[in-house]
Amino acid sequence: MTNQQWYERLEHTMPWGSSTSSKSARLLPEEPAVMLRGKGCRVWDADGREYIDYKNGLGPVTLGYCFPAVDEAIIEQLKNGIVFGTPSTLECEVSELLCEIIPCAEQAKFLKTGGEACAACIRLARAYTGRDHIIQIGYNGWLNVLGSGARVLPSQAAVAASHLPGVPACVSDLVHTASWNDEQAIAELFDAFSGKIAAVIVSMDYANPEAGRTFYPFLRKITEKNGSLLIFDEIVTGFRIAIGGVQEYFGVTPDLAVFAKGIANGMPLSTYLGKREIMHCADRGQGVSISSTYGGETLSLAACKAAIKTYREQDVVGHIRTHGDYLWSKVDELFRKYDYPMTMKGMPACKAFRPTAEAKGHEPDAFFRACFANGVSLYNVSYVNFSHQYADLDETLVRMEKALQSIRG
Repeated sequence: MTNQQWYERLEHTMPWGSSTSSKSARLLPEEPAVMLRGKGCRVWDADGREYIDYKNGLGPVTLGYCFPAVDEAIIEQLKNGIVFGTPSTLECEVSELLCEIIPCAEQAKFLKTGGEACAACIRLARAYTGRDHIIQIGYNGWLNVLGSGARVLPSQAAVAASHLPGVPACVSDLVHTASWNDEQAIAELFDAFSGKIAAVIVSMDYANPEAGRTFYPFLRKITEKNGSLLIFDEIVTGFRIAIGGVQEYFGVTPDLAVFAKGIANGMPLSTYLGKREIMHCADRGQGVSISSTYGGETLSLAACKAAIKTYREQDVVGHIRTHGDYLWSKVDELFRKYDYPMTMKGMPACKAFRPTAEAKGHEPDAFFRACFANGVSLYNVSYVNFSHQYADLDETLVRMEKALQSIRG
């Protein structure tokens, strides 16, 4: 079947045409509707077209598709069982491993998605502090999209509580959204809800990450001053900015944190972890039950153990940083060469495409469409993985230049 036929089937059988809203194709026919397979840093669609891929599953594939060490660990564990009625030894081993490498982690538990792990942290924070209000900065997953102005998707914000169908106003009133690096607004929220804020949960802004050098210390200081908890959403930044995420990179330790995506090179796994005394709220007899049948599923844990071993032994973070810097700096050169009003913002590990002040509004879609047509798969935030080699990056640049030439006529 063709991409178009698959697209029509998807639209008929599920809302949005995908279980993951951001994966649904918008730029047909150039953008593929479905992918059939991936290997290393390349993927192939239903029409047999090959793409050098920078979506990486929207971030989880940090090592590359079908990465041997991870696949071998999954296959070996598959012979011994997927899920049991008691914890597997892997559940203990991987929890201990995370507590070794992540600064804030004294205890860790597992779930399947980053969004639900963020929701778990918020519940823990409310239980520990006895408070109800939350300050939310950035996109923390659909389970955490509650407050007026919250991001419905990473690049889509609601305007008001009335734009959040399915969320009662009494719930929305307890969640206050704030912008990255807006210290004044956050201080005003602490003043307005003095003694009522349980936690601040924050994900890094991809386009302006270096503000974290002052913003994260500010958040640490103001939460400590007000008896509130600080939660880092490390869903994207963990194992990518540094093995231990932004808390390692910027040297600011939160009370709780969430890691997902790169934790298992694409296998479904997330962890929420932090200080023992706070995690204790989810212990037996403490009144906070956060439990999932599949939290300790062994294939994902085996993948996680193998992925972390690779991160620690092969300088994956360094590879992603150097190769990302090489590629995205040259993409910026192409934008300037063809006088195209777009630029790259943020860290090499997770660069964001942004229109410049001269853009008229359609440029990102036109560029992405042309890149898909020339065999490069991109997203608003794009990632280099460990399988991208310089030859792949140079080939990418050739294809991107052809894309820009096609736009400029």
